[in-house]
Amino acid sequence: MRMAGVIGLGAMGGAMVERLLGQGVVPAVWDSAPQALARAVAAGARAVELPAADIVLLSLPHDGAVATALAALWPVLPVGAVIVDTSTISPIAARGFAAEAAARGVAYLDAPVSGGPAGAAAGSLTMMIGGAAAALEKARPVLALLTGRIVHVGDSGAGQVAKLVNNLLLATHLVCAAEALRLGRMAGLGPAALLPVLDAATGRSAATEVNWPRWIASGTFDSGFSAGLMRKDARLALELAAAVGAPLSACAAAVAAWTASTVPDDAEFNHVAATIFGANGA
Repeated sequence: MRMAGVIGLGAMGGAMVERLLGQGVVPAVWDSAPQALARAVAAGARAVELPAADIVLLSLPHDGAVATALAALWPVLPVGAVIVDTSTISPIAARGFAAEAAARGVAYLDAPVSGGPAGAAAGSLTMMIGGAAAALEKARPVLALLTGRIVHVGDSGAGQVAKLVNNLLLATHLVCAAEALRLGRMAGLGPAALLPVLDAATGRSAATEVNWPRWIASGTFDSGFSAGLMRKDARLALELAAAVGAPLSACAAAVAAWTASTVPDDAEFNHVAATIFGANGA
């Protein structure tokens, strides 16, 4: 097993570290937040100033944070190292980071994930990867510990395109599910009666099959993904659509609902759908 490092120890990065530790890999870790770093060290990870490992995973909130981390890493990474960036960022930024890495003899994979912290902890994430196939094969032994499915979707930036399309659909599905379920409730049929029908028929989606029963109707709202992060991903999707000239109408209307919602950025993202529904979700 190659040496592994992790930068970014929030909900996702922290869960990935715990999963690696549970599989016998002791990663070198770093985070700008002392509390997050302390949690990872208490779990058994090794704190370092910079994880100059063969495989370095990034789990960061936005393009700027990734750029800052990479600027610090470039001088210390060994030639042939692979950066696996699980952050959700602009495809354009990802392509730029890949070019910077190549100029330094390092590989950069844009590798956003689906499955949340629970998926990371269980090793069942879906990872959508853009970049060189050879770099993926070098990193695969580490990534296989974190994922249930690895999909190599294309060249640099392709992983981010796939993730933005996915999250744009999820944001849209949640808004539509909330409105449709509100219609049912106001017409006398609540989610408890409607969801089994929808999930056995063609109206089903992850919003009805997973999000509504697990986090909304249950009242737990503990997916580990914030409304602010979903708003950021939706904004990136709209920016990508504008850049490539792809018209959006239904999806753009859903994104507008996320933007207009009074749910704060630091709240769990399913609160937005619950607010649209207008009741306790049950």
